[in-house]
Amino acid sequence: MNKKFACFAMALAMVAGLTACGEKESTTTGAFKIGTIGPLTGENAIYGQAVANGAKIAVDEINAAGGDIQFEIKSEDDVADGETSVNAYNNLMDWGMQVLVGPTTSGASIAVADVAYSDRTFMLTPSGSSTDIIAGKDNVFQVCFTDPNQGTGSADYMAENMADAKIAIIYRNDDPYSQGIRDTFVTEAGSKGLSVVYEGTFTADTATDFSVQLTGAQAAGADLLFLPIYYQQASVILNQANAMGYAPTFFGVDGMDGILTLEGFDASLAEGVMLLTPFSADAEDEKTQNFVKTYQEQFGDIPNQFAADAYDAVYIVKAALEAAGCTSDMSSTDICEAMVGAMTTISYDGLTGQSMTWSADGTVSKAPMAVVIENGVYVLPQ
Repeated sequence: MNKKFACFAMALAMVAGLTACGEKESTTTGAFKIGTIGPLTGENAIYGQAVANGAKIAVDEINAAGGDIQFEIKSEDDVADGETSVNAYNNLMDWGMQVLVGPTTSGASIAVADVAYSDRTFMLTPSGSSTDIIAGKDNVFQVCFTDPNQGTGSADYMAENMADAKIAIIYRNDDPYSQGIRDTFVTEAGSKGLSVVYEGTFTADTATDFSVQLTGAQAAGADLLFLPIYYQQASVILNQANAMGYAPTFFGVDGMDGILTLEGFDASLAEGVMLLTPFSADAEDEKTQNFVKTYQEQFGDIPNQFAADAYDAVYIVKAALEAAGCTSDMSSTDICEAMVGAMTTISYDGLTGQSMTWSADGTVSKAPMAVVIENGVYVLPQ
C-alpha cells in the first residue's frame, strides 16, 4: 500500500515538474498575443535585442495600466536571416500569435511579409525600412521611415548645409537596405546639383577591408563620405580612414546607430560623425527621459533608435486594436482585417515622431532628422 502511494506521489511530482518546466512565457488572461522577431544573437544582435527590450517595456506599461487591451509577448531570434525569420514567424504562429511587431531588419522583413500577407496576419515592422517590405501588401506597415526617405533626406540636408561638398559614397550592393538608400540618394543629389565624385561598393563577403574604396574616395578629393550602411562596416571604415590619415566628414543613416557601443571600437573615432535618426536618448521631453530611465534600469544600457521604434510599435498596435474594436478572443485573420482599416484612421505621438499617421500603402508620415556625435552622444547640429 505504501509502495503504491509512493509511486503515485512520485508520478504527481513528475507531472508537476514537467508543467513548471513548460511555463517559459508569462501569461495574461484575456490578452492579445504579440510576437517580435529579430537578431537576438549574431553580429546584428544589438538591433534585435533592442527591439525585444523596447517592446517589453511598452507591454509592461500597458499591462500595468490596466484597461481592455492587455498583451502577452514572445520574442524569437532570426539572426537577421530571411529563412530563419520565416521559421521564427511560424513558431510564433504555433504559439498563437495574433499580431506581429517585426521583423527587425529589412531582408528578414521582406521574407516574412510575404508569408504574413498570405496568412493574413497583421505585421508592423518597427525598423525594416525597405519599400519591398510593404509593396503590394495591405496588412504590412512600418514604424520607421523608408529607405527612399533616408536617401532623399540625406541629400536634402547636404544640399541645404553642405552644398559645396565633394561627396563619395560607399555602400553594400548585395543588401536591399544599403542599395535602396544609395539609389534614392543619387537621384536626389543629382536633382539638387550635388557633386558625387566617387562611388565604391562592397558585399557581405568583402566587408573587412575598405582600403581600395577609401583610397578611391581620397584620390577623387571627396571631403564628405556618405555611408548608407550598418555600424559594423562603418566602424571598419572609420578605423581604416584614420590609419591612412583620411578625415572627411562622415555621414551615415539609421543603421549607423549602435556604433558608440560596439565592443572593441574606439568611440572617439566617431566624433563628428553625422547620421539620420528619428530618436535621440538625450532629448529632454518627459516621454523620452522616462523611457531612457526605465531602459537603463532594466537592461543597463542606453536605448537606441530600434528600441524606441519597437516601444512605439506596441503602442501603435494598441491604438489600432482600440480603433478597430478588436477583442483578444478574435482570430489573427479577423484581427488583421479589422486593423488594416483602422491603421489609416489613427494618429500617434511617440518617441520617434509626433502625429504619426499611416497611408494605405503601409508608410508612416514622418521624416528623419540629422544629428551629430559630440562627446560620445547624439546632438542636433549647430
